[in-house]
Amino acid sequence: MAAAAEGWRRNISEQLRLRDRLQRQAFEELIQAYNKLLEKSDLQTVLAERFQGEKYDLHNRQDVSPASDGARNETTHEIAQMRIRHQEELTELHKKRGELAQNVIELNSQLQQKDKEIHSNEAKMMEYEKQIQQLSSECQELRNKLQELEQANQTLKDEYDALQITFTALEEKLRRTSDENRELISRWMAEKAQEANRLNAENEKDTWRRQAKLKKDLAEAAKEPLNIDPDDDIEVLGEEGPDASGETSPVRAIHRTPRKRSPTLHGTVTDAPSVRTGPCNEMRLPTTARHVFDAHDGEVNAVQFSPGSRVVVTGGTDRKVKLWEVSSGKCELKGSLTGSNAGITSLEFDSMGAYLLAASNDFASRIWTVDDSRLRHTLTGHSGKVLSAKFLLDNARVVSGSHDRTLKLWDLSRKICIKTVFAGSSCNDIVCTEQCVMSGHYDKKIRFWDIRTESIVREVELQGRITALDLNPERTELLTCSRDDLLKIIDLRTNVTRQSFSAPGFKCGSDWTRVTFSPDGKFVAAGSSDGTLYVWGVESGKIERTLGKHHSSSVNAVSWSPSGEHVISVDKGSRVVLWSEV
Repeated sequence: MAAAAEGWRRNISEQLRLRDRLQRQAFEELIQAYNKLLEKSDLQTVLAERFQGEKYDLHNRQDVSPASDGARNETTHEIAQMRIRHQEELTELHKKRGELAQNVIELNSQLQQKDKEIHSNEAKMMEYEKQIQQLSSECQELRNKLQELEQANQTLKDEYDALQITFTALEEKLRRTSDENRELISRWMAEKAQEANRLNAENEKDTWRRQAKLKKDLAEAAKEPLNIDPDDDIEVLGEEGPDASGETSPVRAIHRTPRKRSPTLHGTVTDAPSVRTGPCNEMRLPTTARHVFDAHDGEVNAVQFSPGSRVVVTGGTDRKVKLWEVSSGKCELKGSLTGSNAGITSLEFDSMGAYLLAASNDFASRIWTVDDSRLRHTLTGHSGKVLSAKFLLDNARVVSGSHDRTLKLWDLSRKICIKTVFAGSSCNDIVCTEQCVMSGHYDKKIRFWDIRTESIVREVELQGRITALDLNPERTELLTCSRDDLLKIIDLRTNVTRQSFSAPGFKCGSDWTRVTFSPDGKFVAAGSSDGTLYVWGVESGKIERTLGKHHSSSVNAVSWSPSGEHVISVDKGSRVVLWSEV
């Protein structure tokens, strides 16, 4: 540190000496000229004194010898000439002397300024020396820190190398484990398929035994005479079709006389009101929000009108199913159905409106009776959340589709799963006809299943993940919604896309966004991620209505009342909006 300070002082001293030499050389000639002028001035003073003495001598001589006038005049003239010259020289010398004096004053001023600069520079040098000392100490501290960081870096590098070695070993172990996992999954899927086949075979055997017993009982009963009263209310068993052997088919179609009844889930029958199942005669396009309310504590995933259009049900992430009575453009809470252990994903009434089927995220589906709100059945067996569950047309069987990539067929009278089909992709929605189940999947495919053979009849692939399916009243056209923000109608008779629907602002908000046909099959309705409800005309493919301002989040599901009077929509923000014509 002392050596560095001594070096700085030596360098500054050398620079000052160099500046002194340069400035002295610049003014040395001027100083010499000034000295010469001083010498001349002194000489002039001496000459003036001498001339003054000579003048007195001449006056004295003139007084002594007045005879020599001519010589005196000449001498006087010469003296006058010399005096003039000396006077001019003296004037020039005074002028130069003044200039030199001015130069000396300026040089003194510059010298004083330089002295001030020197003092200022010395003060700056002292300050810089202090800063140099501080910076030197900081530099030393930084060197120490650098050494510490280098040591820490080396330690971290050693730890990183050790972790890299461990990571490589774990990565290799993960690869082996992944291979084993894939192998185990393949074996598990194969065993699951075999188990499903065994279960289906056992169910078929059980069904065959029951049918054989039923045939035997029927044969024994046919031998006994039976008196029939024409006034009794009797079930008439009709054969499903002609049989070459002449035996009665075990699949029965139930007819009632003179009252109309619906089959229950326990093998008996109950009275049910007559409902309209054909096309709606008073179709009305919604234009106004009649009732806006919050239905659940959280997101509302599903909504469905009853066949009589008097009751609407909603299901949400709060694990509740709520029944609302629609009256005078308002929805009044009628009751809540409990029993689910997770959020509701799908809702479905049976054809008579007596039973309600709900799919849930707790891997199960449940059935309640609407009148007394009692839980009747819990259908468990899926290994993933159930995203859709629907009644078949006979109301005695249910088909469910799950995230575990399987579809299950349930017999409600026996309370068992009679068929399990591996679909290969997560099932988001299901619709059913008499002998065919149509399922929409995450892999962008719609699969058509034959219930009797458990096989895929055909597949239709769209451009996006399937979120919803719906059938028109005649069950001849299939409405689809997918994540490519398109709605399509597929003609089930020709297997071609009849119509496509889209809109500039329409965007499918989730993988379970539900859409619907109108009761007369002439319109389709869907909700967008921005909370807008769109209604398209089936024939024109154009937008007939755009309803907004009431949903503040993505619309999850839409349902059209069978009477055609109301449309209801639900969103992710717990809000429900009942729409109708003014």
